Amino acid sequence: MTVSGRKRLSRSKCRIEAVSTDLSGAFISAVREHLPDATLVFDHFHVVKLANDALDKVRIETYKQLDTKEKSSAIKGLRWVLLGNGELMKSESAAERLEKALEVNADLAKSYYLKEELRRVWNQTDKEHAATILHNWVVKARGSGIGHMKRFADTIEQHMEEIPAYYDYRISSGKVEGINNKIKTIKRQAFGFRDDDYFKLRILSIHDDIYAKL
Repeated sequence: MTVSGRKRLSRSKCRIEAVSTDLSGAFISAVREHLPDATLVFDHFHVVKLANDALDKVRIETYKQLDTKEKSSAIKGLRWVLLGNGELMKSESAAERLEKALEVNADLAKSYYLKEELRRVWNQTDKEHAATILHNWVVKARGSGIGHMKRFADTIEQHMEEIPAYYDYRISSGKVEGINNKIKTIKRQAFGFRDDDYFKLRILSIHDDIYAKL
């Protein structure tokens, strides 16, 4: 937040109770410096994405270590199945491929089930249950003996308050991410143009499009 931004916020007398961010150190520092009284809530989609990133690294290492064509074919091209939401796995062929892949390597299977179990943190009835599941998850990930999952567990352990804080303020940065993606699309479409004012108008028109569809 810039100096002018802080002044405008002060003049508006706006009281910010909570802020949703990803686990970026820059965002965390900015919130804690400029909004020390606000509750920091980590966006759950970003947390699960980090779990997916760790799982994908295990998948890549597993594929490189496999010594038979049969085992290699079991997990080749399976990234979308492993990183997807297991609860929504409705395709019978996808479910069969997933089962075969998990039979190939124990570390891959452990990492996949750890990723799926982490999702449970946001499906609880209250914050206390969510915090307990998160704590148990860290213990399991540490005990898995899988380097990528252990390192991710270390990251999670540093933020044991900000993740369950979702139950205090059920907020997400999803809408902001969506707007940012739309701005990036406009920027790509306008490649080569030098009219900054028109670019600003295009960004502002995003909101007009949203209201027009309501």
